[in-house]
Amino acid sequence: MEKRVIVVTGCTASGKGAVARALARELNAEIVSVDSMKVYRRMDIGTAKPGPAERAETPHHLVDVVDSWEPFSSARFVELAEAAIDAAHARGRPIVAVGGTVLYLKCLYEGMFEGPSADPAFRASLRARAESEGVEKLHAELATVDPAAAERIHQNDIRRIERALEVHHITGRSITSLQQQWGEARPRRPDWDWRWLGLRREKSEASRRINARVLRMIDQGLEAEARAIWEDPRGVSEQARQAVGYAEWFDFFRRGGSRADVVERIKINSRHLAKHQRTWLRRFSQVRWVDLAEGQADTDILPQARAALGD
Repeated sequence: MEKRVIVVTGCTASGKGAVARALARELNAEIVSVDSMKVYRRMDIGTAKPGPAERAETPHHLVDVVDSWEPFSSARFVELAEAAIDAAHARGRPIVAVGGTVLYLKCLYEGMFEGPSADPAFRASLRARAESEGVEKLHAELATVDPAAAERIHQNDIRRIERALEVHHITGRSITSLQQQWGEARPRRPDWDWRWLGLRREKSEASRRINARVLRMIDQGLEAEARAIWEDPRGVSEQARQAVGYAEWFDFFRRGGSRADVVERIKINSRHLAKHQRTWLRRFSQVRWVDLAEGQADTDILPQARAALGD
């Protein structure tokens, strides 16, 4: 039990956070968040971050690690997550790792995808083109050389678009083809007792839950939270700028428009994120999936989760 790492994953709004906390209470475990946006301080509402009471009850790691103007990488995530897991195991406590950031899950389990070294001159040329032609033009170019990468990378995510185009420029191959050869679904930390649990809902039910959660976030003050980050004189990092629920408000603050349109765009982009997660999580063959019924509450999932984990 002491070296156990239970991974709880699924699409956004699937109920994985509630299940992870319930499992952690039962097992006297600590929680590691596998979420590329929960690492940012002050980005609370839009990331569905666990509240102070939940975090006081169960230790949470990789939450509120950096400020919204600071960069954060998958390599830094793995470094911090491994340290947190090893420390919890040293205390005799298992880990529940919960989240849906596929790249972080893959890096934690299999190790980092290195890829070719950066080409600063080529990156500078891409950044200049993004300024003059627009990021959308670079995204369209990526779609011609690596359609799969263009599908999973948001059209405003300049950092990841740059990297994908850079890899193609250097190697003559798509980053997708290289990543498909990365790892063999074997843990780089075989000393940990890995268990994988996935929560799955019908697409219509998942969309209903996503739309309802977006409206709750709006009621909780998501616009004001996003504005405070946007108006911070220290700026917003490229990664934080892409967060669904914030990117749409940032665009509104820059260009104006209709608040109702912002809310609809957040719903649409959240559903697109769920589609991306649904596609890529299928590649984790070690996941034991639990299919959840329409309207099934998060608190009712625990018996199915225990059964899937064999506990």
